[in-house]
Amino acid sequence: MYRFRVLALSLTLAAASKVALSQPKGDAAKGKAVFEQCAVCHNADSDEKKMGPGLKGLYKKTKMTNGKAPTDATVKARIEDGGAGMPAYKDMLSDAEKADLLAYLRSL
Repeated sequence: MYRFRVLALSLTLAAASKVALSQPKGDAAKGKAVFEQCAVCHNADSDEKKMGPGLKGLYKKTKMTNGKAPTDATVKARIEDGGAGMPAYKDMLSDAEKADLLAYLRSL
């Protein structure tokens, strides 16, 4: 019985650490500064379209304009690859800037 408890506790801790490590990191305040270059085409404070769609509540929406659900992976892919008139930022933003930008977008 003791071995079972130890095994169960170990598996729980391993799963919790995997979840904690997989959580996206980023600083929303720094992401707001990164967003300044996005603000030319996107509104952050409304969902009203500028040149591109407004991003307020992006992560609360059921899908983005490309039809995909707004997850960190799909939003990051859109930032990196661009599309529908949006330039690709894969080589323009560092991984840290992308993480900060995602943190900021999650806060909208």
